[in-house]
Amino acid sequence: MNARPQREDNWTATTQFILLGFLTQPGIQLLLFPLFMLAYLLTLLENFMIILAIRSDGQLHKPMYFFLSHLSFLEMLYVTVIIPRMLANLLSHDKSISFSGCMSQLYFFVMFVCTEFTLLAVMAFDRYVAICNPLRYPAIMSNQLCWALVGGCWLCGPITAMIKTVFISRLRYCGIPHINHYFCDISPLLNVSCDDSSQAELVDFFLAVMVIAVPLCVVLASYVAIVTTILKIPSAQGRYKAFSTCASHLTVVTLFYSSTLFTYARPKLMYAYNSNKVVSVLYTVIVPLFNPVIYCLRNREVKVALKKTILCRAGGPEESRA
Repeated sequence: MNARPQREDNWTATTQFILLGFLTQPGIQLLLFPLFMLAYLLTLLENFMIILAIRSDGQLHKPMYFFLSHLSFLEMLYVTVIIPRMLANLLSHDKSISFSGCMSQLYFFVMFVCTEFTLLAVMAFDRYVAICNPLRYPAIMSNQLCWALVGGCWLCGPITAMIKTVFISRLRYCGIPHINHYFCDISPLLNVSCDDSSQAELVDFFLAVMVIAVPLCVVLASYVAIVTTILKIPSAQGRYKAFSTCASHLTVVTLFYSSTLFTYARPKLMYAYNSNKVVSVLYTVIVPLFNPVIYCLRNREVKVALKKTILCRAGGPEESRA
């Protein structure tokens, strides 16, 4: 009966965490720095160019590219929450991060991840309407509906992140906890808590079902309907043209969902292993880097718009018209 009060009397609030990052030799960390820095800068440049091309080319003022521009903007914010701090830790001997800084990073990371889950589901719905109901597509995907869907995505993320962050920030962390990760993620924080985290885990699980499983069901249902419709098209050329309009999105969805589900569908104790950090690099660095490339390689309209934008910026209006 006295054990609990004794623990409460001796407990002091944690003011900082230690992010262990990549437990490798200093020479390897110096090698990782330029690689991650290059990936970060390229991600920002690629997504910025896509946003610029969509805004400047009237041919891309369509719901599909409207959602793509929001995805590009989201991923610029998404990588900025993670990579700069990771780069600083690679060069510094001081791996500490303040409690408020850790919770802020957790909040924005969860917010952008949840927003991306829902936005990818919205983009799948857009492709479903375009392929399965092409004649009604302009009427269904109106400007009002597009803004309402995007607004819902951007609203879902902050609400979910706030709830998760509140429950995790209320946990007790004894001393200066060492987090075996390169950023403040949910499960690593639960793993180092010296308090009963069952309530926070339950809330995290419930919200994960809402923001991961529900959008995933929307994506799967949309593509089942899309594939069924495409198979009914008589000509091979027609089937290829229909599938090409959603191939980029399907590739991005597969990469993002597979890497995040592999990480977040495992037990909490699995976060003690360094393999988790390797998988996390996929969805925090690699996937955002290649998403713009995937959309450009498989989309002729985006490639043409990007060429126009680059020529216009490099040589002026006269050269772009030529």
